[in-house]
Amino acid sequence: MKVFVNNRPLDLLPGMTVRHALVTAGLFRTVSSGEKVFDEWGNEVGLDGGLSEGEKLYVSDSADPPSHVR
Repeated sequence: MKVFVNNRPLDLLPGMTVRHALVTAGLFRTVSSGEKVFDEWGNEVGLDGGLSEGEKLYVSDSADPPSHVR
């Protein structure tokens, strides 16, 4: 399935989690150091959260979602 992390398309297997997407995108260490992950509606998502086809995730260094997501 295809998901997007910071507008970068990634091909993942069904059943993979947000954590898997971040590892694939090379952003897991960034999030481990305190950055947050948000979905396309501005909701914070957990690392163990499931993914669906076409889902869009954004990594932000603040507690608020990126301004283009809201």
